[in-house]
Amino acid sequence: MTFDKNFKQAISELPSAEKDKLLLRLLKKDPMLANRLYFELVSTNSVDELREKMEDRIILRAKQMHERFHSVGYLHMNVRYLSGDITEHVKITKDKFGEASLNLLLLVEVLKHNNPNILNTTPRKARKFCVAVIARIFRVMMIIDKLHEDYLLEFEENLNKLGELMGENPYLMKAAINNGLDVNWLLKAEIPENVVEIYKNLKSSGFLK
Repeated sequence: MTFDKNFKQAISELPSAEKDKLLLRLLKKDPMLANRLYFELVSTNSVDELREKMEDRIILRAKQMHERFHSVGYLHMNVRYLSGDITEHVKITKDKFGEASLNLLLLVEVLKHNNPNILNTTPRKARKFCVAVIARIFRVMMIIDKLHEDYLLEFEENLNKLGELMGENPYLMKAAINNGLDVNWLLKAEIPENVVEIYKNLKSSGFLK
């Protein structure tokens, strides 16, 4: 949304007390912005500390998804909720490294605990979840690709783990083959230079849905 120059000028000329009152009113309606300002202005936690808390939350929640497993559909829903928490963390902290590392950890932990549950369902019921996993893997690779190449070493272990977990799950392997994901990219921690182009071409061709 763009603001008229005259409107900006009028806002800047408001008395400080009036601006403070308006700001607090707006923050009540936008918790995300309020949390971001709190982090930037008040919080004593660093980005690394908040990322570590998210890592602990992901590990715990992924384990609980296994212990309280009901169906692949519910698993899919819970993964989306936890992914939303990661998105919120990134918006508040602007943690670009965490955006990649946390989403990668989410995939590893969920599959580590829930591969048997996925395999115990029918291929038809598992398909939607498996395709969603492949799409998430592409998005993680694209996020990593945007970071400095030196960071790739930081992700190598979990990329390898993810590739191994994929290899243990025939449903996921089939979904990977059918949707253009080469699991060797994960096992070798070698993200294609044109991964964004690959993803866009797959989407435009009707895959990853």
